[in-house]
Amino acid sequence: MLSKDIGLNAKSISRLSNRGLSIKTLKDQISNEVELTFEIWKAQGLNIVKSHGYFFFDTAFISLDEAEFCIVDIETNGSKIEKHQIIELSAIKVKNKKIIDRFDTLVKTETINPHITKITGISAIDTKDAPQLKEVLIKFKLFLGDAIFVAHDVKFDYSFISKSLQKIGLEPLLNRSLCSLGLAERSIVSYRYALSYLNDTFHFNLNATHHRAMSDVLTTYGLFLLCLENLPEEIKTVEELIKFSKEAPRLKRPKFDPLIQEDEKED
Repeated sequence: MLSKDIGLNAKSISRLSNRGLSIKTLKDQISNEVELTFEIWKAQGLNIVKSHGYFFFDTAFISLDEAEFCIVDIETNGSKIEKHQIIELSAIKVKNKKIIDRFDTLVKTETINPHITKITGISAIDTKDAPQLKEVLIKFKLFLGDAIFVAHDVKFDYSFISKSLQKIGLEPLLNRSLCSLGLAERSIVSYRYALSYLNDTFHFNLNATHHRAMSDVLTTYGLFLLCLENLPEEIKTVEELIKFSKEAPRLKRPKFDPLIQEDEKED
């Protein structure tokens, strides 16, 4: 996803996250002047820094306590960007494990499939006084800034928002992203890793309303904090955390569902 949007191959992107990339390699792969390209990327949420003659994502040097994470969730009226849109977008900014800012809004839409309304509880009438999608996306982009984009199964939320930005004439997101599902699979033991199941197990959000954006964001926040508590001590920077969430061995799951076993004991 990132390689397509910034014009670098996968190997070069990997080097930006750890070993560094030379100016020659950058010039060979990008069409614009390097400094101009960096400014364009910065406007899209991606910062590049130079260290010891090589170029890196700035997140290679940002500690977990110093980083700003933006935990995001969207609800949509369908899964296909070509004909569907975001109907609710919520996010919180987290720094040093504390919430420092919030973003929460419905999005005006003319139609919502009854099946989607049944899942989310959101009808088209509920959105009649909500802002238009373009206004919401512009405000969210400013809210997000260059924070690390975090979501549960991040690919869907990140891609849908990024493509929605392109539909209204803006550039795609380039923010570094972190999947809380992948992180959870490598840092906490659970029979399943669906957000609702994890909440039933660990009680992150006692007032959870699954498939409402802010509720799922707050549940993901609780999950994120628990994952951080269970990280190996050597994980110090954002890029180390991202790598861990993708490449570390997944923890072994229990053979039987402990929630079902608890219900059977109560019966």
